[in-house]
Formats: sequence, structure tokens, C-alpha cells
Amino acid sequence: MSEKQYHIDLAPGDVGRYVILPGDPGRAEKISHYFDNPQEMAFKREFRTFTGTVDGIKVSVTSTGIGCPSAAIALEELIHIGADTFIRVGTAGSLQEEVEVGHLAIATGAIREEGTTRQYIPLSYPAVSDPDVLFALRQAAIELGYPHHLGITHCKDAFYSEEAGYSAQVEFNDTLWKTWLRANVISTSMEEAAIFVIGALRKVRVGALATIIGQTWAGHPIVKSIDPENAILTALRAFAIMDKQ
Repeated sequence: MSEKQYHIDLAPGDVGRYVILPGDPGRAEKISHYFDNPQEMAFKREFRTFTGTVDGIKVSVTSTGIGCPSAAIALEELIHIGADTFIRVGTAGSLQEEVEVGHLAIATGAIREEGTTRQYIPLSYPAVSDPDVLFALRQAAIELGYPHHLGITHCKDAFYSEEAGYSAQVEFNDTLWKTWLRANVISTSMEEAAIFVIGALRKVRVGALATIIGQTWAGHPIVKSIDPENAILTALRAFAIMDKQ
């Protein structure tokens, strides 16, 4: 198959088997600066891709935009052209007091409180990280000495419904957030459920880590912008760990 994919504008050979998935096209460019000899391969809609090498390993980064619908499109089309190992690198709000701003949240699974994955498979199907990627991310974070937490993340479609009193479903949402907090859910974000479910269905390796930028447990979805370098370096180190296995 040589035809370019409709949305990401890429063909087989344009990417490595290892792909980082940020949301922001600007962050894709920032991540490419960690590659040797990065080359911009395509920039169509929210999907911006760079490919290069890291320690001799061919790696790529493709931005997915915000939320599960566009993340699902990017992942499906990247799989079509030969990529098979993916790490979502993004930001998240903390749902536990000990998961502090600046820490890394490595997702073991995701609560499917979004709409995209329901069109793939019933909600009884779990959204979980591939174990190879999960353990490589944990090992990488330990080796690099970065504060990190492993646990379930929450995945949603509506960002501003997090704000206290903003949604029309005030009582419902307030109860729900308290439930996730009591259930030891560590973070909330907007893409992991789609990445995990599609990864399992398509038999590719997927994982996710996020830099904590907010305290959703305290009603502050965004506290401050954090440089994502720790997450980027953790993902790249995880690729290297897996490549040696």
C-alpha cells in the first residue's frame, strides 16, 4: 500500500515503528528537537508529523489534536502505514492530592467516559495500557529519577465540565468527581481511552503518560504550564528499553 492516508497525509515508510502522540502540533515540533536529523513529513489539519532517529532508532511524533475522535483517526492511520508502538505524551489534571503539579502520571488504564470508544466496542471492554509499554515507562521514569505515579486515568470529552458549578449537571458531576477520587483514579485527560481500546483491538502496543498541570481534585483544572521535557525523555527512554527486549 503506497497511497497516503487521508487525514494524516502519510504513506508507508514515512514513520518509524515507534511513535509519540502529543495533542498539540507545536508540541510535536518541540519533541522533534530531541531527534537526530528530524524531518517534517506532513502537516494536515491537526496532524503534524516529524520523523528522525534517537540512538539509531527510527522514531516519529504525530500530533493528534484534542480528544478521542481525532486521536482515534491518527492512531488508526498510523497503524495502516506500519507503526506498531505508541506512547501518548500529554498533560492532565490530578485527581489525588499526592499527584502533584509537575509529576508524571503513567496510565495503567482509562475510564471510558467519552463517546468514541463506544462506537468500537461495548463499555464492558476495558481500556488498558499494553504491559510492555507500561513497564518500560515505569522503568524509564525510575532510571531518570522523575516523580511519577502509576494508576487509572479518567478520559472525557468535555474539558470545561471539570470546573465547579460550570456544567448544567452540577450535582451529578460533583458526585462523579468525588467517586473517581475515592476510587484512587490518579488523573483526568482526554485521549487515553481511544488509544488503549484501539491499540488492543488492532493488536499494537500502546501506553500513555502525562505531565500534571492542574489540580482537578481541588477544582483547578489548570494551575500552570509545565515544560513537558521529563515526559518526552521518559517516552524516548521507554522506546529504547523496548527496542532492546
